[in-house]
Amino acid sequence: MDNVSMGLVFTLSGLNETMNHRVIVFSLTLLWYCIILFVNVSVIITIITDENLHEPMYILLCNFCINGLYGTTGFYPKFLSDLLSSSHVISYAGCLIQAFVVYSFALGDISILTAMAYDRYLAICRPLQYHSVMTKKRLCELVLFSWIMPLFIFSINILLTSRLKLCGSNIQRLMCINWMIVKLACSNTGTASNSVIAYLSMCIYLCHCVFITWSYVHLMKTCVQSKEDRAKFMQTCVPHLISLVTFLVTIVFHFMHMRFGSKDLPQILQDFIAVEFLLIPPIMNPLIYGFKLTKLRNRILALVYVRRK
Repeated sequence: MDNVSMGLVFTLSGLNETMNHRVIVFSLTLLWYCIILFVNVSVIITIITDENLHEPMYILLCNFCINGLYGTTGFYPKFLSDLLSSSHVISYAGCLIQAFVVYSFALGDISILTAMAYDRYLAICRPLQYHSVMTKKRLCELVLFSWIMPLFIFSINILLTSRLKLCGSNIQRLMCINWMIVKLACSNTGTASNSVIAYLSMCIYLCHCVFITWSYVHLMKTCVQSKEDRAKFMQTCVPHLISLVTFLVTIVFHFMHMRFGSKDLPQILQDFIAVEFLLIPPIMNPLIYGFKLTKLRNRILALVYVRRK
């Protein structure tokens, strides 16, 4: 990171078309962020405080919600402050940190969903071996894997980006996006390594998706044979599938538009596509699991009932 880069300030120009309605946008965004904080923190506290929920599935769900808080913290506070400011700028270091947090969150979601798919595969397809395989040690390994791998992979991406000499400072988005920073490089020759690592990261997480697909093929085959397994699948695997599909749809739209999207689309639509994976999954995931998982739902309702008394 050279001295020129250290002094660089980026302009986030994605907000330009919404400034006429910034009071409304600020109010709605603040409300949305507060709901995200409330539902995720509620699930986290419920799981932590109730020993009956200290099972692998719920511990992984707790990490899922923590990751949601981690990722949204990288976007919403800065976006809300930009809505109240006339200048939408961010420092070079701040831009790299925001890109790191947002995209390590995205990769982390896929890693945790993969760990949850493995847990459901063992619970339904290998019930007799579940407790011998899914030990506390194995659970700790899965949790560490879910956090360390995305942090490590995107650290490499950010490190390579930080070595580039930039010849621009305008990012036409609401937040810092690593690929948008790379596109500001003075020369394409220095960006080859960024592209290689980016596509390698995609391949690694494509393998995650292949494993999830493989596990669900086996889950469905097993559930066809037993009414009890079908009930277990509907209760614990359907929320996972909904979370997975929702997240994959939003993140695929994001990456496809970022790499190949038309610049002729309205700026508001481009902004929505860029941040939809930070809008929908962080609020949908805890709500889906909170309503669908009986033990978690009953515990949350019990806490609400006690407080009303």
